[in-house]
Amino acid sequence: MTRYALRVASVGAALGLWQLLTSLDIDLWLRFSQFPTVADVARAFADRLAGDDYWTDLTDSLTRIVTGFLLAAVLGVATGVLVARSRLAEDLLGPILEVVRPIPAIALVPVAILLFPSNEQGIVFITFTAAFFPVLVSTRHAVRALPPGWEEAVRTMGGGRWRILGSVVLPGALPGIFGGLSVGIGVSWICVISAEMISGQYGVGYRTWQDYTVVDYPGVFVGMVTIGVLGWATSTAVELLGRRLTRWLPRTSYVPTGRARPKGPRPPAPAPATSSTVPTGPEPAEARDEHLV
Repeated sequence: MTRYALRVASVGAALGLWQLLTSLDIDLWLRFSQFPTVADVARAFADRLAGDDYWTDLTDSLTRIVTGFLLAAVLGVATGVLVARSRLAEDLLGPILEVVRPIPAIALVPVAILLFPSNEQGIVFITFTAAFFPVLVSTRHAVRALPPGWEEAVRTMGGGRWRILGSVVLPGALPGIFGGLSVGIGVSWICVISAEMISGQYGVGYRTWQDYTVVDYPGVFVGMVTIGVLGWATSTAVELLGRRLTRWLPRTSYVPTGRARPKGPRPPAPAPATSSTVPTGPEPAEARDEHLV
């Protein structure tokens, strides 16, 4: 409860400082007099919630994100495992992937416009590209970092290639895979909003840019808040799914002293020594044998 109270208090303090600086028109190098107040943004938010355009934009942006991100998750994990496990795949796909990977996804907007017949498909392509490479790289490193003894143990017990993939490679690489998914969903939001601003017809990014062009600054902040909340919600969903699928991993929790301790029940304390438990002489042979059994 204390941690949640601190989080709420930090958000409240930030909003209070924002309201104070903007309502008093403070100009100390940073021009807060140009900013809308928290009350202005709240009124604009309430007006948007009462209209249909806001929910249409929200639905369009979420559809683009979910479609592109799911494609990136499936293909990124599959390609990462393939490149990490096959030298032939690494030789064929590695150079192409490494050349394309440094190109920012938003720089591919002209390519998407020329390549796809509709803006909707182009935006989904940009979202897919933004999430694909973080997932690919994290999966590749996670698979290569697996101890070889795990695979050898499965082979010793008669397991084949698919058995190793399902019981060793994918479960062992899950923590690294979800690390890439968490990064990928954040990058996807950045790129989908940028793509909507450039070539979209609906969506949160498109509406935010339209508000800027008509000098509706409270509307701009409504879009920014919406983007932040949506990004936080989707990132939290990915993180919770990752925790659920990796429940077998040892975890730590923080105690007030600042030291980390493993989660779970504490081991029972050793029983104090009594006269009945203290050995008093040599143990009989039968008792030793029974103890060994």
